[in-house]
Amino acid sequence: MEQGEQFVTVVISQVVKPGSEIAYEAWLKEITSVSRTYPGHLGTNVIRPQNGVRSEYVIIFRFDGYENLQTWMTSRDREYWLNQAQSLVESDPNVQQISGLEAWFSLPGQPLKTPPRYKTALLTWAAVYVLINILNTLITPLIRGLPPLIASLIITVIMVILLTYVIMPRVSRLFSKWLYPKSRRI
Repeated sequence: MEQGEQFVTVVISQVVKPGSEIAYEAWLKEITSVSRTYPGHLGTNVIRPQNGVRSEYVIIFRFDGYENLQTWMTSRDREYWLNQAQSLVESDPNVQQISGLEAWFSLPGQPLKTPPRYKTALLTWAAVYVLINILNTLITPLIRGLPPLIASLIITVIMVILLTYVIMPRVSRLFSKWLYPKSRRI
């Protein structure tokens, strides 16, 4: 699958200056409102600081593909709003771009939260169940004469590639409202 066809997420974390939280919250509402007007925007989640757990805000923007994300990331609107926030934050934001199945897991050293585990487990199980049955029906007759370990290797390689680049980006987009309920969105 081409880079432009993948579900893409950008995770931005930054520390807000003490006493600037109310202004930063207002800024967050404005920039997320503007981001919604861009093509391919699938949603925004905000993880707020928690005393004793993390001190930074984490903003997660999801887009339907790399090109649409880049349009947002290089836009004059985004640049304008980033300039508006400079007096509210302690340093430049930490920006990470992730795609495919990477978006389902926390990144080491980052405060990214994924949807509840039971939701990711249920959707992953459903996708694997359907895909393994389809692959067994279509591929097994073609590789019947191969040793079992080689046949298993072929099926699992095909399954992982399909899950990473085709199935899970579409499943996560299809079930995004269930994975990220509005109560957690801005």
